[in-house]
Amino acid sequence: MLASRVMDDPGPAVGPAPLPGPTPPSLSAPAARRGRFAPSPSGPLHRGSIVAALGSWLDARAVGGQWLLRIEDIDPPREQPGAAATIVAQLNALDLKPDGDVLYQSSRSPAYAAAMDRLAAAGLIYGCRCTRRDAAHWPRSPTSGEAIYPGSCRDRDLLGGRDWRQRPGLAIRWRLPDQAVEFIDRRLGPQHQQPLREAGDPVLRRADGLWGYQLAVVVDDAATAISDVVRGEDLLAQSGRQMLLADALGWARPHYLHLPLVVDASGRKLSKHEGAAAAGLDAPLATLADAATTLGLQVQESTPADHGGLPIRTWLEAAVAGWRKRYPAGGA
Repeated sequence: MLASRVMDDPGPAVGPAPLPGPTPPSLSAPAARRGRFAPSPSGPLHRGSIVAALGSWLDARAVGGQWLLRIEDIDPPREQPGAAATIVAQLNALDLKPDGDVLYQSSRSPAYAAAMDRLAAAGLIYGCRCTRRDAAHWPRSPTSGEAIYPGSCRDRDLLGGRDWRQRPGLAIRWRLPDQAVEFIDRRLGPQHQQPLREAGDPVLRRADGLWGYQLAVVVDDAATAISDVVRGEDLLAQSGRQMLLADALGWARPHYLHLPLVVDASGRKLSKHEGAAAAGLDAPLATLADAATTLGLQVQESTPADHGGLPIRTWLEAAVAGWRKRYPAGGA
């Protein structure tokens, strides 16, 4: 699979004209429903990653939609050589194959810069010179545990009227509106978030020149017309600020469904940076069944022995039927 080409796809835009975005050639006509799986290549997929991959794949297939794969490779210091190829191979082994080519965020810098220019034209970005040492003293969110940026540089005009590109060494933050966000998570129910108070203004471009997670996610979800974001519950707190950023850029908000997490013996979420073991692929059906159990699905694992076991494709079809019963309306 190759990185998708950048083409003009209006995506799910409302209001201002959308930015150019990537559209795999086979997906030129927007689907009614479209989901995605967006891992970072900081290591191979582990059990928790497989849960997110399977859940997002099932959700798209249950409504006859499309499922895209996006590799979020915008943080080279944290990436593991060869991890992106390993992730693609792991998904192939589980027969979780995307529609169209893989999108690599490392190829998307022009689109992120265009979004930054739009925000700059509206006076919605500013420079920040706060460091990680400063962040160690900021209050922590009681829900997500992340540091809450107190707005130290919000009114300092560190850009001095210059283009954001001309101030290397400064992080660029977005001025979040002091606005509550309410939405229905398709698994967790009604949500109420206050992004400015619970997290503070997010970094859109880091001081080292790398793009921030929030900007890249929102731009690429809109550019590829993602209608349903299905991901781990640890990212629930990110949803409100991503919705507001989509609003600021004139794009429609997707539906959200946050999945249960796989935790270790101490109750901590499995993660690559904590050294979570790669998901086993010697028995693909067992790996899928383990993920399905976390998702609350009971799927037949095998046929009678004389039939040689259940093919993966047949198992996945049964899992789609189970998902459809669990979320019959698909969030529409």
